[in-house]
Amino acid sequence: MQKRIGVAKFKRLLTAIAALLISTSMYAQESAPKQVTGVVRDDAGVPVAGASVVVNGTSVGVLTDVNGRYSISVPATAAAITVSFMGMRSVTVSVIESGAQDVTLTEETKSLDEVVVIGYGTVKKRDLTGAVSSVSAKEIAAVPVSSAAEAITGKLAGVQVVTTEGSPDAEITIRVRGGGSITGDNAPLYIVDGFPVSSITDIAPNDIQSIDVLKDASSTAIYGARGANGVIIVTTKSGQAGKIQVSYNAYYGVKTLAKKLDVLTPYDYALFQYERSLL
Repeated sequence: MQKRIGVAKFKRLLTAIAALLISTSMYAQESAPKQVTGVVRDDAGVPVAGASVVVNGTSVGVLTDVNGRYSISVPATAAAITVSFMGMRSVTVSVIESGAQDVTLTEETKSLDEVVVIGYGTVKKRDLTGAVSSVSAKEIAAVPVSSAAEAITGKLAGVQVVTTEGSPDAEITIRVRGGGSITGDNAPLYIVDGFPVSSITDIAPNDIQSIDVLKDASSTAIYGARGANGVIIVTTKSGQAGKIQVSYNAYYGVKTLAKKLDVLTPYDYALFQYERSLL
């Protein structure tokens, strides 16, 4: 009887040791970190270098190399990793077991606040303390005009756009908050894509992305004395990434003088002045 009891205890002891070893092995297997590797690409299939790969809920993270590859050790308690890159949507990938986890990032398109170009940089319009008026490409395209000067006529507060005479090809003058000099030039400073120019009348309206007018000292300070009469900044359209888009916009018109005055010919005028000097 005593012998049977000893054997039973021994069997129970062996069973307990086996269970302990199995649970220890399972715990060690579960607590071992997972090695996850993969490649990060954009929606065009181009590898993304410098993308951030972070284990969710931890501070463990790596950056992708020049080929978009990454390798990260994920703790057993973590269930996912997040891949992010500036200008692209962040992607969260579940990590169930170790292996390759390739990730595709797509461009993130957000509705940004209106941006105004000032001097050597850009500023959000809501953060700008100076007086600035803007005309967008959409507003310019709404009215058929033949020059950029005509495009801003009547659209900007404090900006006067007038013609020197009534003929269709008359020169257009622009004044920002009126004229400040009697003998000097009151023309504003024209900046086209960062370069100062003498006029903007030769720019096709369809090529203009936006027109910004700086009207006070705080916004024109970077241009110095040249911006004393205001600054008109023209930004032209440029190529953008994505599918090819072709647009066509055309119109025609005829400009004529409504009424012409009978005047002397150059010869008759010179003769008149000569005869007048003899009196």
